[in-house]
Amino acid sequence: MRLKISLPFVFLLWLVTNLAYAAVEVTDDSGQLVHLAKPAQRIISLSPHLTENLFATGAGDLIVGTVEYSDYPAAAKQIPLIGGYNQLDIEGILALEPDLILAWHSGNPLAQVERLAGLGIPVYYSEPRSLAGVSHELRQLGRLTGREATAEQAAQAFDAGAEKLKKRYAQQREVRVFYQVWEQPLITLNGEHLISEGLSLCGGVNVFADLKQLVPVISREAVLEQDPEVIMGGGIKEGEGEKDPAWLIHWQKFTAMQAVKANKLYFIPPSLVQRPTPRFLEGTQIMCDKLQQARNH
Repeated sequence: MRLKISLPFVFLLWLVTNLAYAAVEVTDDSGQLVHLAKPAQRIISLSPHLTENLFATGAGDLIVGTVEYSDYPAAAKQIPLIGGYNQLDIEGILALEPDLILAWHSGNPLAQVERLAGLGIPVYYSEPRSLAGVSHELRQLGRLTGREATAEQAAQAFDAGAEKLKKRYAQQREVRVFYQVWEQPLITLNGEHLISEGLSLCGGVNVFADLKQLVPVISREAVLEQDPEVIMGGGIKEGEGEKDPAWLIHWQKFTAMQAVKANKLYFIPPSLVQRPTPRFLEGTQIMCDKLQQARNH
């Protein structure tokens, strides 16, 4: 018996097949237009936050290589490493035959990334610096990988979570906060940084918001002069310092500071707030809880 296939069915099959391999164009965070002949199938991720965001969009299975500290979710630990975010193994990357490289614009060695782009590998530069930037990146990665539906769900959930936090803490008393990013040299962040926006959701005020640099180096004297009500900071190194409050201990000798006198020194797991990913809301909730604790103290 011969199977009859109708013309509408043939057309539908052709349409679905071609849509699956349709060309993709997106503009990355550097303003560059990225063109793919079809959704990416072999991706190199050059930052832990990009690895995490790919998994959030349902495209983690497309990653063929990533960098050190790409440790979330657990499946990310099984991906071959091609160096660190600040030093890449070019030969190792080429051997993996990627059809897309996701790069961290301010964190990766641009000369090495540009060399890869010069070899004809499409590069998407990531630099989300706001809550809206995180959900935007999720949607962009969804387009690049053909996982739009999952990416849209992740983006909507993130936006809804941010709005929920905003409403919950909108009427709380403002608390002046010094957020420490690094110890030597002493580094903080200005008001344009994502962490600063997270603090704002909680009713926190970044005492160094007006500085021009995104992650400025400051003096200990500058912190003493600001005399914040709260000091927050992470560990020694992301991935190794998730439970290490050593930086905070260094402030305890400055007993004249408000934060020290009232013991308002709070540890924040760095991977939850220093990566622009959906888990940033978990880190923001911790910051909100600490600020509420400071208000009630």
